[in-house]
Amino acid sequence: MERRKRLLFGLFAIGLLLSTGSLKTVLAQTVPPLGTAQNFAVLGASTVTNTGPTTLTGSLGVSPGSAITGFPPGVVTGSIHVADAAAAAAQADALTAYNFLAGQACTANLTGTDLGGLTLLPGVYCFSSSAQLTGLLTLNAGADPNSVFVFKIGSTLTTASNSAVVVNGGSPCNVFFQVGTSATLGTGTRFLGSIFASASITITTGTSVTGSIYALNGAVTLDSNPVTSCAGTQMGTLQVCKVAGSSALAGTLFEFSIAGSPATMISVPAGPSPGGSCSTPLLVPARRAIITETIPANTTLAAVSTLPDPGLLISSNLGAGTATVEVNPGGQTIATFINTVPPPPTTG
Repeated sequence: MERRKRLLFGLFAIGLLLSTGSLKTVLAQTVPPLGTAQNFAVLGASTVTNTGPTTLTGSLGVSPGSAITGFPPGVVTGSIHVADAAAAAAQADALTAYNFLAGQACTANLTGTDLGGLTLLPGVYCFSSSAQLTGLLTLNAGADPNSVFVFKIGSTLTTASNSAVVVNGGSPCNVFFQVGTSATLGTGTRFLGSIFASASITITTGTSVTGSIYALNGAVTLDSNPVTSCAGTQMGTLQVCKVAGSSALAGTLFEFSIAGSPATMISVPAGPSPGGSCSTPLLVPARRAIITETIPANTTLAAVSTLPDPGLLISSNLGAGTATVEVNPGGQTIATFINTVPPPPTTG
């Protein structure tokens, strides 16, 4: 009877911890909440400096600093945010993710061990001071695309030239490096995973990154690097609609485009109708999209909005026929256009 009481009390205590969230520091290898930070390929705090033909798939931002240099020649397929509300919100979300990673319990302590030559299973790997990668680090996900790898590093992360991180059977979008000070990736490194560094991040010549780069209190330095954020590889659904009561048209064409991608024509059925009219949903890369309306005769574009989340709207009424929207990763974005027919010109 006494043993049964102890067992029931233990189960009750575990349930209480789970309900209050007190177990979160012992739940290992969990993807952190990324919030708006997931939309950024590179996010710096003081400055972002680039040399050469860097290509960022995803957004680029800096906050609270206001200096971004080297774009062009660098190319950003997403949007650029300089000390604005979006960059500040992303920095706050990146800090939340950093702290979330820091709170996870260690699967193993690898202090003093070079990551090169290791093959690791999903888990949380800790370094009390610096971490070094020389050569090849293999992350074995066991054919589980949801497997998570977390590296908690007390001070610096450094990779030697031509080092590499590979993920067998998993996704680089589930690999995270939480760095106590700064990270430096050596020339020609092929790096998979996102880096959250408390200070600065330096990506040297020719290094590629599949993941995102977040410097919480310092600068990001780039040099001829392809950086592909996970948000840059995600897809969303875009649907273009005319609101109910808009002008009776034979049909309206919209041109959809993303920087570096060919334009796609979207046809909205004839209107008006009591419920408006919408195009067929279109699967598109989840980042900023430019929608240009091909305006039929005697009509003008009055406004544009996005539903169901108005926060996805970047700009409205940029001029006749154009609008910029952010496509929701993994969800659906509806761009709603309102057409009005202007009065006939005065004669006589």
